[in-house]
Parts: sequence; structure tokens; C-alpha cells
Amino acid sequence: MNKFSEREKSFEKKFMHDQELQFKVSAKRNKYLAEWAGSKLGKNDEQRQNYVQEVIKADLEEAGDEDVFRKVKKDFENSAINIDDSEIRNQMSLALERAKEDFK
Repeated sequence: MNKFSEREKSFEKKFMHDQELQFKVSAKRNKYLAEWAGSKLGKNDEQRQNYVQEVIKADLEEAGDEDVFRKVKKDFENSAINIDDSEIRNQMSLALERAKEDFK
């Protein structure tokens, strides 16, 4: 194998590793966000665990974070709980930072 091929393989491996890490961080962020939201929604432990799975699944609908935001916002609205958009987004940011710390 020549140097170029070795280097190319190395970059491919790093890219795959970075993508996998990003996926894991996002899933962990969604878990933390869902635990916070589930608590605000008055869910018990079992319901909260199911809710975590729902939020993680919602993140697979489209690229980016808006699908998760819309899910959580809609769930608050359906439960007649008034949570400001900025509070949800702030919790998403806090959950992301916490998730990143988990993988350091």
C-alpha cells in the first residue's frame, strides 16, 4: 500500500470515528433533554424511560435538532404546560454540553 492510500484510509477511519462519536453525543443529549422534559411533564421513572426512547427516535426524522425541539415543544403544549421556547433551547444546549463531557 502506498503512502497516499494509507493516508486516505486513515482519514476515512477518523471520519467514521467522528461520525460515530457525534451520533453518540446527540443520543446522550436527547436522553438528558428527555429526562428533564419528562420530569416537567410529570412522568414517572418508567414513563420517562419510554419518553427518552421517543425523543431519541424523533431525532432520526431529519438532520439537525429541530425535530427534537418540535417534539418536546409539542409534548409540553399537549400537556398544557407553558415552557418558553428559549427554555427548551437552553436545556438542549445544557444537555449537549453535559453529553460532550461524558465522552471526553
